[in-house]
Amino acid sequence: MNPCRRRLLGLPLLLPASALLSACGRETPVAMPEYVARARPETEHVFRFGVHLGHHPRKLDQAFSPLMRFLSRRIPEARFELEGSRGFAHFEGKLRTRQLDFAMPNPYQTVLAQDWGYRVIAEAGDSGDFRGIFIVRADSGIREPADLKGKAVAYPAPTALAAGMMPQLWLAKNGLNVRKDIDNRYVESQESAILNAYMGESAAGATWPPPWRAFQKAHPREAAQLRVIWETPPLINNAVMARDDLPAELVERVRLALIHLHEDGDGQRALAAMETARIHAATDASYQVVRRFIAEYESWVGPRP
Repeated sequence: MNPCRRRLLGLPLLLPASALLSACGRETPVAMPEYVARARPETEHVFRFGVHLGHHPRKLDQAFSPLMRFLSRRIPEARFELEGSRGFAHFEGKLRTRQLDFAMPNPYQTVLAQDWGYRVIAEAGDSGDFRGIFIVRADSGIREPADLKGKAVAYPAPTALAAGMMPQLWLAKNGLNVRKDIDNRYVESQESAILNAYMGESAAGATWPPPWRAFQKAHPREAAQLRVIWETPPLINNAVMARDDLPAELVERVRLALIHLHEDGDGQRALAAMETARIHAATDASYQVVRRFIAEYESWVGPRP
C-alpha cells in the first residue's frame, strides 16, 4: 500500500499481501507471520492447536493466544501452542495430513476433518452468531440483491462458510446466478473482505459477526461509513476438534476446560479475546446440519469448493 493510502486509511496491518496487490496496484508482497509450534524438550508434551484463518495472522494471535495460555495453565503437564496458516487451503492441508493435535475449523472444514480422523469435542460459540453478513458502503447505492449484478463481492475464501458459502446460497435464493451474475473475489481474510467494501474495491464484502464487531471497535471512523445490508439465517458455530489418536483422558480434560471457560476469570478474558460468549458441548452428530447445508448449496449454487 502506498504511503498516502496508508495514511488515509490508518489501517497499516489489516490487508494481507494479495489484498494489498489488488487494492493498490503493483506493490511488493508483504511477508506475513506464521505461528508454529516451537521446538521443546522431548520430555514436555506440546500440542499444536490450529485455528482456521478467519483473521489476519496478527489478529489471530491476539484472539487465540490467551486461550492457549489458559489451557496450558489448566493442564500443567501439557503445553498448547497456537498454529496459524497462510490461508484456508493451507489450514485444511494440515488437517488432511493430521499435523494438528487440536483444531478449531469452521463447520464446513469440520465435516471434512471428520473424514480425516478428527472428532468434535465442543462448539466454539453460539449457533445464532454463525451467520453471514453483507457489508456495503453507506453511500454505495446498493439496495437490493439485483443491484450486485455485474459487480464484485469479496469473501475471505471459497471454503469460508459463514462469510462465503452461506452468503452465496442467500444470493442464489434471492435471484442471482452466483457463478455468472457477480464477480466473486477471495481476499484471504475477514478484515480484507470488509476493507474491500470500504475502499470500493468491491460492491460488498461478506463476513460474519465476530470480525465485524472487532472491526467496529478497532476502527469506528471507517466502520461508520459502512453498514450491514443483509444477513443470512444462522447455522452452527465453529467446532473444536481433537485428533482421534490423542489420549482420551487428555481430550476429556480439554473438553471440560473449554465448556466451563465462561466460569473462570481468565477463561472469560480468553473468550473476550475471541469475541465469543462461551463454548458449548457438541459432538460429531451436532454437525450433520452442515451436510444438509452442503446438499442445499450444491442444488442452488453448484459444486461445493
